[in-house]
Amino acid sequence: MEELKKKLQDEIAALEREFRMELPKEILRARELGDLSENAEYHAAKERQGLVNARLGQLRKRLAEISMIDLQKVPRDRIGFGSTVVVYDVVREEEVTYRLVASEESDVKNGLISTSSPIGRGLLNKRAGDEVRIVAPGVTLEYEVVRLTTIHGETVE
Repeated sequence: MEELKKKLQDEIAALEREFRMELPKEILRARELGDLSENAEYHAAKERQGLVNARLGQLRKRLAEISMIDLQKVPRDRIGFGSTVVVYDVVREEEVTYRLVASEESDVKNGLISTSSPIGRGLLNKRAGDEVRIVAPGVTLEYEVVRLTTIHGETVE
C-alpha cells in the first residue's frame, strides 16, 4: 500500500512541476511567436496544460481514496484487499495464484488482479473451501478456493 502511495505521490510531484514550471514557460514562449489564432505551439501547450491538470485531479482523488483505506478492517479469515489466493480452476484442472491489489498495481500476467476486476470482485469475501463461479467477458470461470494468505500474513486453508 505504501509503495502505491509513493508511486502516486511521485507522479503528482512530476506533473505539478510540469504544470507550474515547464508549461507556463512553453505558453509564454509560444505567445511571443505572435498571432495566437494560428499558433499551433500555443494551442498544443494549452491542451497539454488541460490534460495535466485533469490527471492531477484524478491522482489526488485516488491518493485520498487509498489513504482512507483502513487495513485493520480488511478481513483476517476471508479474501480481501492484499490477499494472495490459490484457487483450483475446475475447468483447466490446475491451481492458479492471484494477489488482489489496487487497480493501479494490476498485472494479470503476473497474477496481480484488481479488486475491481470481475475475478477480484468474484473472489472478495470468499473463504478457503468455497466454490466460486465468475462470469467475466467472454468466459465463465469455476474455481475452488484452496488457500489464502491475507494482507495480515495469516494463512487459511
